[in-house]
Amino acid sequence: MDFRPLDDLAKKLAAAVPDGLQHLRADLEKNFRSVLQSGLAKLDLVTRQEFDVQAGVLKRTREKLEQLDARLAELERPDSIPTSVKKN
Repeated sequence: MDFRPLDDLAKKLAAAVPDGLQHLRADLEKNFRSVLQSGLAKLDLVTRQEFDVQAGVLKRTREKLEQLDARLAELERPDSIPTSVKKN
């Protein structure tokens, strides 16, 4: 995972610290980064690549399901029963 956005956010948070606490800035930045990473680690996130792969799998699955639905509808039509199966 790319932590640059977290680092940037931690720096921005540390920069927003009041002037009286600027001597703690480096410590706060480190703590902000740690809290952000910990919070994100608890979320069930996937990379963009993993998401795209799963979206492709889902698309193919839906297409196959549509094909099977169409085939089933065709087979369920009374006039589609093969002649060897029809009762005389």
